[in-house]
Amino acid sequence: MSLLTILFAVLLNVAVLVFVLGLARKVRSYARTPAPLKIPTTPAPVTTAGVGWRMAREVVFFESLFKSSKWTWLFGWVFHAALLLVLLRHLRYFQEPVWLPVVLIQPLGTYAGFAMVAALSGLWARRCLVDRVRYISTPSDHLMLALLLAIGLTGLGMRFVKHT
Repeated sequence: MSLLTILFAVLLNVAVLVFVLGLARKVRSYARTPAPLKIPTTPAPVTTAGVGWRMAREVVFFESLFKSSKWTWLFGWVFHAALLLVLLRHLRYFQEPVWLPVVLIQPLGTYAGFAMVAALSGLWARRCLVDRVRYISTPSDHLMLALLLAIGLTGLGMRFVKHT
């Protein structure tokens, strides 16, 4: 092994260690911070199964967002569904033989790329055009949307403009 290989291996291990320790420190900090307000969320489920079912509905369908803002819900849900489809489609690069569900979703991947870019554009337009959302937006919000949009556009660019 060359010295450079050893150096990269050491740096990778140090980076992972710093990440894990920093994340653990941040989680501990959040866990120790007292909650300033006890906000009642009624009607709240009282059983473990009820909590699990309510959480599953929230995670999969964004139920509270649907109740508050239909356009934000639509753009957010389309983005997340398209991103999931794109990620599942990319599994083919890591499998041999490729699983049947991954083969079946291959034709939908390009459409998912377009849907992802369209949904991100809608979310960014909302962030720029709606006064109350623009007021609370920070530069990091715009940066995250720009980076995600760049990922989608470069993926579509590799598909249609300049093949790898």
